[in-house]
Amino acid sequence: MFKSRASRAATLAACATFLLATSACGTEEPDEATTHQVRLYGIDGNMLNSYPAELKDRADLVDGMKGTTPLTPLPEDFKNRLRSVDPKLTDFSYAAEAYDAVLISAIAAQLAGTTEPAAIAKQIVGVTNGGQRCETAVECLSLARAGQDVEYRSVSLTRAGFTDAGEPSTASYATLHFDGQQLNDGKTEFVGAGDESAASTKAPPKGKKQRGGRTDRSDGSPLVIGGLMPQTGDLSLANPPMAAGVALAIREINAAGGVLGEPVVWIDGDDGTNPAIAKATVASHVARNVHVIIGAGASGISREVLPQVVAAGKVLFAPSNTDASLTELDDNGLYFRTAPPDSLQGRALADVILRDGPQKIAIVARNDSYGKGLQGNVRAELERAGIGGDRLKLLTYDPPADAKASPVDFTAGAKEIKDFGAEAVLIIGFAESAQVIRGLADAGVQIRH
Repeated sequence: MFKSRASRAATLAACATFLLATSACGTEEPDEATTHQVRLYGIDGNMLNSYPAELKDRADLVDGMKGTTPLTPLPEDFKNRLRSVDPKLTDFSYAAEAYDAVLISAIAAQLAGTTEPAAIAKQIVGVTNGGQRCETAVECLSLARAGQDVEYRSVSLTRAGFTDAGEPSTASYATLHFDGQQLNDGKTEFVGAGDESAASTKAPPKGKKQRGGRTDRSDGSPLVIGGLMPQTGDLSLANPPMAAGVALAIREINAAGGVLGEPVVWIDGDDGTNPAIAKATVASHVARNVHVIIGAGASGISREVLPQVVAAGKVLFAPSNTDASLTELDDNGLYFRTAPPDSLQGRALADVILRDGPQKIAIVARNDSYGKGLQGNVRAELERAGIGGDRLKLLTYDPPADAKASPVDFTAGAKEIKDFGAEAVLIIGFAESAQVIRGLADAGVQIRH
């Protein structure tokens, strides 16, 4: 199918007026001879070096796939510190967010002068706004022990602090490219999003000074932090960088003297990318008097366990939850996240797709609050850029309920996309989304590499 000069001009004009005005719109316009091919796009759940292995003998299908992930340009020193925890680390997605979630929790507990979760929660937003700026565990905890209000800035939190809702007011996104079966770091670009003025201006409770030695543990120490991480399940391929970020933070906090005079205790825990497994882990943490829970990995899992966490009066602090609707949940002030909401990622994703000038776009999402939420965000941004509803096709698939369930069957959806004549397919999912790519190839869709 050939494009007229007029249709190309219309697409590029729409892209030129799109909100991310700095992007190189239309610089990768497909040649007329290859317009029948489909280019694949992904998100943080599948734009990982570990993802091609999910396709096994057909891993080459990801060659040329593009996408976005919340990611700041990570200092080499930070990467090296992560590798000292896990020498086999190949991806860094959400490692910084996991590191920061643990360190912010520790600083908040030190300022609160207690491990009581509600008191910790009241300090968390304030730790990221106002006060004296600090960037390391040693520096920040030293200030907190003196009762000094701090403004924490570190790897994922660089431009501004949290909003009143307990989430980043600004974010950085990376555009990623698969060359062959590996992400090409040389092509990675970064774009900022969000609004610094959205950061909270509310003053936290005055920090308490730590007074010498202690004999009675009346503050509830030691601080106990529990994991609710995707060690198994569809999101398990994203677990290694987050686990490394957590382990590095615990190590550096304790090397800096710990919290409230004692080393922080870490208790591992799996969310299984499954509500039943996650709820069992939360119950175990509650029984062991965990004060702060780091996780869950997936937004939908956090949504499922949050009522249980709130009822137990614990803090839930997620490094990788991006579902925008989580902002509005009734959390009694106990839910926080270092990952930015998808209302920001939707804009970055739409921009990446529009650069290539496709005339018809299909958006395939896992059928849960995260998948449908991000799908809706991207759709809204594409429509704002002038892509009419007749040029968009929205599809969902049901992810497997557990490891024993049958894999995703996307046969019917792939046929719909082929008949629609899509030139771009955005796939919003985790490891299971590899079956969508298989389905497209099996249906005879020509994937552009």
